[in-house]
Amino acid sequence: MSTLTTDTRKSYMGLLARARPERLEQLLPDLPAHDWLRRPEIGTTMVRGRIGATGAPFNLGEMTVTRCALKLSDGTVGHAYVQGRDQGHATRAAIVDALMQSEGVEQVDAAILAPLRAEEAEKRTSRAEKAAATKVEFFTMVRGED
Repeated sequence: MSTLTTDTRKSYMGLLARARPERLEQLLPDLPAHDWLRRPEIGTTMVRGRIGATGAPFNLGEMTVTRCALKLSDGTVGHAYVQGRDQGHATRAAIVDALMQSEGVEQVDAAILAPLRAEEAEKRTSRAEKAAATKVEFFTMVRGED
């Protein structure tokens, strides 16, 4: 069994949750045999916010989430929470979580997580370039009066 740090697991679980469901399905078309510990359930969670990222937290509103837990045939357990109502997305995310805790970590990372990381980085770069194109430089001209 592989040992993952909490930060590593948080990182790839976030990546899986942010991934487009159809892209995750392309990367993981065939699901390995698994037993449900908790079938995909749709519910809501409270989203909290902070003014200026430093103020006191406040309830912003509710968001729909889907969660599930499963066990692979080797006994490895995977969990997932994803935004929205896509049960397949939650299932695939939980399967990848379980696979990342098994012996084939490098293969799973290369086949599924690396393409998702690259696509997310490209999307961020594209968004930053679009924002930079609209950037306005303000400057003050000296008027010659003292």
